[in-house]
Amino acid sequence: MLDAMKKEIFLRKEELQNKNLQSLYFGGGTPSVLSADEIKSLIDEVLKHFSFNNDIEITLEANPDDLNVQFLKGLSSSPVNRLSIGTQSFFDEDLKMMNRAHNASEAEGSIKRAQDLGFENLSIDLIYGSPTSNLEIWKENLNKTIALEIPHISSYALTVEPKTALENWVSKGKVANPKEEEQNREFYYMIDFLKDHGFDHYEVSNFAKEGFYSRHNSAYWKYQEYLGIGPSAHSYNGTDVRSWNVANNQQYIKKLNSNILAKETEILSQQDQFNEMIMIGLRTIWGVDLNSLNEKFSENILDKFNKEIQHKIEDGILKIENDHLKIPEKHWFMADGIASDLFQV
Repeated sequence: MLDAMKKEIFLRKEELQNKNLQSLYFGGGTPSVLSADEIKSLIDEVLKHFSFNNDIEITLEANPDDLNVQFLKGLSSSPVNRLSIGTQSFFDEDLKMMNRAHNASEAEGSIKRAQDLGFENLSIDLIYGSPTSNLEIWKENLNKTIALEIPHISSYALTVEPKTALENWVSKGKVANPKEEEQNREFYYMIDFLKDHGFDHYEVSNFAKEGFYSRHNSAYWKYQEYLGIGPSAHSYNGTDVRSWNVANNQQYIKKLNSNILAKETEILSQQDQFNEMIMIGLRTIWGVDLNSLNEKFSENILDKFNKEIQHKIEDGILKIENDHLKIPEKHWFMADGIASDLFQV
């Protein structure tokens, strides 16, 4: 797999307009199954074809049970300078219900080990609205996060995905279906709590201390180009072309061994581009740049859009600040639904 990924980097080195990288992200699946030496080797391969900005953010996604001392020591001598840890919860009952491999002790221990070995730029994932949780447990999760001095938090409402163990348990009545009103309550408690502890709420599901915004994810939210390497990885040229690699590892390797890219490509229509800009922009503190919309899209699209937003502005669901369309934070829990009302179909 490592050789195939190196081959793909070589074959796609001309796809990015900007050769000076601001961010490098090892994510998707479980990249921490790679050894520290393999991660270093991939970074070296990237450097053969691209340059790194002086303060490049290099992130590794990892599960708590993968972050043992040996792995972290190896990683600490690499250029990786940010860890995103799939913590989910600091309560065992939550973790069992989510079918996670780690327990609460391992979740906390992995964070402390990473900090002891010099990793200060940490992000953790937290899940709220679980049927095994409640507001008091959620408060404890947030208190633990503050006590551990985590500077970035990505937090999501629990959803029941098709063909998962959770869906099976819910259908059999073993686990209660998540309640939207409880998730709503926990979401808005989290906003107030984290703001009181110095966090910026800069995207619906993301909170950060000053200087710790995810540079990589912010690039997605600002419609910048990115190149994804490896099975299932997605890429975007910043305007109208999106591509994704096959998910099957054997097929991915086989094609690259023949110098063929194992990817599919989609040309985004004007409607697709518009809808994506609306969906992504309205989830952030930056909002949607109305001047950019006016430059990019036809009058036909914009006329429908402007009529629709006027109703929502009058209802207080949308607002315009400095030529940017935004959702007031008190309505962020419903951001995706509000955005979808503005889609062009």
